[in-house]
Amino acid sequence: MSVSDLIEPIGAADGAVTLPTADTWMQGRTLYGGASALIAYTHAIRKFTDLPPFRAGQVGFVAPVGDEFELRSEIVRQGRNVAQLRSEIVSDGKVALTAFWLFGTSRDANAVHPAASVEPSPGKPEDSTAVEPGGGPAFLRNNYDVNYPHERTAKDEPIIRRWVRLKEPSGIDPVSELILMGDTLPPSAARIMQRPGPISSINWSFNLLDPAPVTRDGWWLAETASDHADQGYSSERLKLWNADGKQMLSGIQAVAIFG
Repeated sequence: MSVSDLIEPIGAADGAVTLPTADTWMQGRTLYGGASALIAYTHAIRKFTDLPPFRAGQVGFVAPVGDEFELRSEIVRQGRNVAQLRSEIVSDGKVALTAFWLFGTSRDANAVHPAASVEPSPGKPEDSTAVEPGGGPAFLRNNYDVNYPHERTAKDEPIIRRWVRLKEPSGIDPVSELILMGDTLPPSAARIMQRPGPISSINWSFNLLDPAPVTRDGWWLAETASDHADQGYSSERLKLWNADGKQMLSGIQAVAIFG
């Protein structure tokens, strides 16, 4: 089921929404985080259409999001160059997701510092090898092609890096696609867990490095990497590069580790 089908029921008005195709995007009892963030973002840009280019997002995954909920968005502040919006997904009368969106006009650069190239080289996605079928959550199997990069990290190293793309063309704008794709991989702390147990994303804060992201043949290189894990939590870095190795998204996430 395409992404455009998932978000088709979302209109410009606040209020109740039912998603007929939510089952293909579920991760356990909740919508996959990237899908629920996309839903909140879609409502914001459909309600407020005269916005500068998107720059950054802060998303709190508060409670499970199912196929029926309420959406609401508001402008917190709109200045000459920057607009800041807040969106919420409300389930059973309680906030299930809260998001803060930042939009800003482009200005003449007064500082230029390109993001570092990905190392080691992941190779080209068209030359990569598909991950063995059958693993991972249902939303990943249903909707994504997932391939190994040319150089694979060690199994006990808390870094996961994969080439990912949607099985079907998304039918949505490139920024929305990156919001959907940026939280695709599992937290890398799963690689260093000492005993089995569930993992749950708590939040996700990210910056879009190019307001008009592009790639080739739908492929993005996604990475999750734990900076620190202890006391039941992991601080994870999330990055996305395009097929030519240019970084498009940089983020950080707090993850709860159970068991």
